[in-house]
Amino acid sequence: MTLENINFEGKKALIRVDFNVPLNEQQEVTDITRIKAAKDTIIHVLEHGGAVILMSHLGRPENKEQEFSLQHVVSTASDILGVEVKFCSECTGEIAQQAADNLQPGEVLLLENLRYHSEETAGDHAFAKALSQLGDVYINDAFGTAHRAHASTAIIAEYFEQKCFGKLMEKEISSLEKVMETPERPLVAILGGAKVSSKITVIENILEKVDDLIIAGGMAYTFIKALGGQVGDSLVEDDKQDLALEILEKAKETNTAIHLPVDVVTANAFSEQATIDKAPINNIPEGWMGLDIGEKSRDNFDRVLLGAKTILWNGPAGVFEMEKFAEGTKALGRSVAKATENGAFSLVGGGDSVAAVKQFGFDDQVSYVSTGGGAMLEMLEGKTLPGIAAIKGE
Repeated sequence: MTLENINFEGKKALIRVDFNVPLNEQQEVTDITRIKAAKDTIIHVLEHGGAVILMSHLGRPENKEQEFSLQHVVSTASDILGVEVKFCSECTGEIAQQAADNLQPGEVLLLENLRYHSEETAGDHAFAKALSQLGDVYINDAFGTAHRAHASTAIIAEYFEQKCFGKLMEKEISSLEKVMETPERPLVAILGGAKVSSKITVIENILEKVDDLIIAGGMAYTFIKALGGQVGDSLVEDDKQDLALEILEKAKETNTAIHLPVDVVTANAFSEQATIDKAPINNIPEGWMGLDIGEKSRDNFDRVLLGAKTILWNGPAGVFEMEKFAEGTKALGRSVAKATENGAFSLVGGGDSVAAVKQFGFDDQVSYVSTGGGAMLEMLEGKTLPGIAAIKGE
């Protein structure tokens, strides 16, 4: 069942959105990406004669702290949707039920933070059932929480005959399927970030699917040290060196070309004020650490990416938050943007790489930027996500 084949006339759609957005000290929304991402689904329901009840979490409240109230999001959501968003100070019970009952077609109601109730994260059935009584149709459009078996993302679907994914969820799933199941080849994956340990399952799952794997970021040093290189004081997971060698061996079996950096920008301290230098990645002096990829590595990766037809990018090339060590990640962004312009399909996902493409202005030069870091990683690991399985009835 899809959004398109449900008749919303006179119905109330209960939509799980991901309005877990950052707020500043004045409790104002500082990044509207997730609210904008939910707009198409909400407007679809309104334009087809329905009313919308939105539910979301915000942060990790322990005791209904006011700073985590979704009331802070109301005015921003109203501006983005172009519709006045009403707010309910509860998400279940009599007050919520009354607010839902009074809602007219064309109106939008936002419920209070689901995580004010521990039953949400516990996946409590009674809580899910109470939520379900507020609407006629259930739509899950919160990809960012699809990997959690929470009451509002996975359990609630049991209580609805009419349920579907929202437009954002559909885009997320189809983009990932395009990369993982039906890619145009060559398929190149860039995996960056600090640690091999956080990406092991991803590497193992995608190794036989990708033609080329670019390994950047902090985790490259574990591979280089495992191969006998001198990495100075760079970040290394000594207990993962055997695993790194196993991955390199397995890549030979699956005919996957692994591309490691060959040179790096080094620093004598993990600091913006550090003295910087350059070194071959396998010959970094003691007292120095690699914090970004060097020019030769950027050129090598550029060549690989420009030959790609499908690109998956998860994780930065260096400590891009510090300007001195951002050039490698910018260079990756330029290469991915160029490949996309030449007709490749590019998918960027994972908190740090998404932050980087936004910071450096590449977000509108790639094919798709995923809104869910953890959820995307779990899909790349080959896991079935509870929020997706619940709608598909798996």
